[in-house]
Amino acid sequence: MTSRPVPSAVPGPRPDGDQPVPGVRLGLPATGSGSVPGWGRRVLGLVVDWALATLIGRAFLQDALGPQFAPLLVFWLMHVLLVSTIGMTIGHAVAGTAVRRLDRPVPVGLGRGLLRGVLVVLVVPAVVWDADRRGLHDKAAGTVVVRR
Repeated sequence: MTSRPVPSAVPGPRPDGDQPVPGVRLGLPATGSGSVPGWGRRVLGLVVDWALATLIGRAFLQDALGPQFAPLLVFWLMHVLLVSTIGMTIGHAVAGTAVRRLDRPVPVGLGRGLLRGVLVVLVVPAVVWDADRRGLHDKAAGTVVVRR
């Protein structure tokens, strides 16, 4: 009797040793425009967005909300408004990425943008991801971050 590997729900190397290409099983290209970006682009976009939110929040809302909550509120508003309407934040634009729906090529929309934005600011869903580099916030909203 020979043993067979048990499929795993945990992302990682396949039993044959090949690494799965993120996004290919979702119907996205392996490289180039429309493919899933690497972590460097994603972190760059996040840093740019957080820096802008911090500058704006501290300049205009710090007295009303405090130094902790003003940047968070601005970050959330930027995320919801920009991703819902144009599919990217300023950080996404700088990093060469965008957020798109998986089911059809239309704008993310306000409902999905709100859900995704709330989960992003909670942080935990954004740091739990699958083999396609989709965080829980993307899975819940039916979205994926792609290269532009």
